[in-house]
Amino acid sequence: MKKNIYQATYSPFRSFTRNEWRKLEEHPMFPISNIDLTKLKGLNEPLTLEELEEVYIPMIRLLQIHITHYRRLHNERDEFFNNSSHRIPYIIGIAGSVAAGKSTTARVLQKLLSLTPEKLNIDLVTTDGFLYSNDELTKRGILNRKGFPESYDAKKLIAFLSAAKSGRQTLTAPVYSHLYYDILPNEIQEISYPDILIVEGVNVLQVPRNSESKRKKRVFVSDFFDFSIFVDASHKDLRQWFLERFVTLKQTAFLNPESYFHQYAEMPEEQSMEFANMVWDTINLPNLEQNILPTRFRADLILEKGECHFVRGVRIRKI
Repeated sequence: MKKNIYQATYSPFRSFTRNEWRKLEEHPMFPISNIDLTKLKGLNEPLTLEELEEVYIPMIRLLQIHITHYRRLHNERDEFFNNSSHRIPYIIGIAGSVAAGKSTTARVLQKLLSLTPEKLNIDLVTTDGFLYSNDELTKRGILNRKGFPESYDAKKLIAFLSAAKSGRQTLTAPVYSHLYYDILPNEIQEISYPDILIVEGVNVLQVPRNSESKRKKRVFVSDFFDFSIFVDASHKDLRQWFLERFVTLKQTAFLNPESYFHQYAEMPEEQSMEFANMVWDTINLPNLEQNILPTRFRADLILEKGECHFVRGVRIRKI
């Protein structure tokens, strides 16, 4: 019996296995053998040259296609309006859960894009810098919801991205310290003449729920993105990676007396694992399920990770 065409399953994404992805159109070779992988990978995240060759270099080739068309459109618009304007940065957003490996993906893309023949100026900003200070979060009674959408100074982040997309050639962003678990009030990140700006954070693809959007029309962080990436993994793997990272931090960074989490350095192993699981179950998991995961299919590209952080598949939004 012939299948009814209306019963067919369609998706706005094309899916590739890792093997299919690595075999895509010939991509330019990069001098990756000279790259110091230790400066790119996150804590407890293995990163290999094979991962760069099979996953990230094809992604760079795809981004080059998009960026080339973006620049061509800019030039054609200038011709149409009979004027010459400053090129505004191409903005790439990277979202995903805590412990998914967003920061590693962001750093790898920054490094590889800087090696392209165009010699582009690539800057990377994390949305951690746009969190409210611990004092402000405490005043609002939401220190335990750090990382949830309401814990960010959305107006400041929107203003920063608006300035970037308005063509401002020098930008500044606040700086966050994972050691102090807080904003550094006397430090800023200076960004000058960026060709590409990478913005990484758990909730960068977030939009308000229907009830919120009906009350007030808003501009969203993702409105400023030219391309967006979601780093995806199973709940089981994310929990495991978070717990492993906590154990490593307890044995290293937490030993520093200046660390916000120094109080947990001498905690007995069983008690510390109970604490880490509690943090995951009451903070990170609800944020993932309520706010982060629902934004996955708003991305242009989804990196699907398997065990040990290695990418097993890629989804690309159709155009």
